[in-house]
Amino acid sequence: MQAHLPQILNPRFRSLTRGNLLVWASLLAAVLLSHFPHCRATPLLLLPTLAAFAGTADTIRCIRKRWSFYHAGVLLCIYMDLMAIFLILFLLVYPYAQFLTTSS
Repeated sequence: MQAHLPQILNPRFRSLTRGNLLVWASLLAAVLLSHFPHCRATPLLLLPTLAAFAGTADTIRCIRKRWSFYHAGVLLCIYMDLMAIFLILFLLVYPYAQFLTTSS
């Protein structure tokens, strides 16, 4: 017998909730890993970056061809995902850039 997963856990089905939760969890993990007020460089921030990209891809899968309010909501979620990705990338790159400017 095959075990049935809930639809939110099954990657074959589109899930806007799964994509958003993945992006928010990766943003939270990135903030915790970087020790935000005292940003420090760690290559472990690549994992939340990849998870955020996967969540954004899952959100993009949910977009529909015809415009509707659902389509507009998905576009807003995609913009939110992009802002989270850029924040995670900032937390990843900023300590290295700060190190380069202080060492010269």
